[in-house]
Amino acid sequence: MTKQVVVLGAGMVGVSVAWHLLKRGYAVTLIDRVPPGQETSFGNAGIIQREAVRPYAFPRDLTTLLRVLPNRAVDIRYRPGSVIRAARALLQYWHYSSDKHYRKLVPEYAALIMQSLDTHDEMIASAGAASLIRKQGYLKLFRSQKALDEECSRAASDYANYGVEYEVLNKAQLATLEPHLAAPLAGAIHWKQPWTVTDPGALVQAYADDVIAKGGEIKRANLQVLKQEDGHWVIETDHARLRSDQVVMAMGPWSSYWLRQQGIEVPLFTKRGYHMHYQADANTPLNHWIMDAEVGYLLAPMRAGVRLTTGAELTALDAPVNERQLNAAEQVARSLYPLGDRVDAAPWKGGRPCLPDMKPMIGPAPDQKGLWLACGHGHQGFTLGPVTGKLLGQMMDEAHTDIDMHPYRVDRF
Repeated sequence: MTKQVVVLGAGMVGVSVAWHLLKRGYAVTLIDRVPPGQETSFGNAGIIQREAVRPYAFPRDLTTLLRVLPNRAVDIRYRPGSVIRAARALLQYWHYSSDKHYRKLVPEYAALIMQSLDTHDEMIASAGAASLIRKQGYLKLFRSQKALDEECSRAASDYANYGVEYEVLNKAQLATLEPHLAAPLAGAIHWKQPWTVTDPGALVQAYADDVIAKGGEIKRANLQVLKQEDGHWVIETDHARLRSDQVVMAMGPWSSYWLRQQGIEVPLFTKRGYHMHYQADANTPLNHWIMDAEVGYLLAPMRAGVRLTTGAELTALDAPVNERQLNAAEQVARSLYPLGDRVDAAPWKGGRPCLPDMKPMIGPAPDQKGLWLACGHGHQGFTLGPVTGKLLGQMMDEAHTDIDMHPYRVDRF
């Protein structure tokens, strides 16, 4: 008898889960209110980050906290009311960012990151999406020698422990790769392994098209009710009523609301990011994705133009757009690289679904037979979607998992 499953959420994580479950012989229905890859997965920096073995910790040093407190930094902004509402989760985030806890969780997080390229590669090949991928890594720029030296020390450790490949570039070497950067720079780290994606939303759509080609069904609908009834899960949308033995919750920042309806409280909070595209001048091309590390934004030469992505804004998922962080990043970026006019009519915004210990939840929901979770990937849902799908499929089939899944259990908080 064919195993049936409904996957809720058609971002990178949900589509990847659907893809892997189809490969395992499940009958899969994927549901989202918007087309695949049109929410958080659409607007990211478009990097499959094999180097990102260290998750983003809460700043604990006084210098950084004093810099962030006035709420004018480019890399971190906050809205006081949202911080108060998320205080419990943020205090836990602070707790897990201590040296003691962080040293323990980095290997657990890295175990996922280290599989990111292989699991994407399988799906890229199947979906025929290689034209979207550039395998040239990206550049992390530093304005001060001190910050560059500190990053070199971390990079050497990550190479030894996790096989992260990199090259240190001095000013002259950086100028050879990117001759149109104007700001005074000490140098850069060239992360060699990451793949960059010229249209992140199109990659998710290509994976979704492959889901359909493999026999999966994608329904565009608003979820209205999720409940258990007579040993099955009932999924009611504005278009249909479905029954399924198993459900996967992969709704990113919207997951916490629906989990709460099932009596599951998770300390999920949102880090918002913004992006804007700019016209590119053929006479001054940007050759690589570049991160201005000490300021906190990224420039990416994409199909739609040069995409500027911001750092994090601690705010509610439904809060209105505030352009101040984007405007501040743009002002600095224009002093680094000759951006053209804005292309988009308005800034894009998206919410990164974050958990205090910086690791996603992957596995069965406690005391809810047939409900599985794949959410809370923070900054790396785009990178970790395929490996999440692969591992969750192994768990659902009670097969041997490629890595120990205990660190990602749902009931760990």
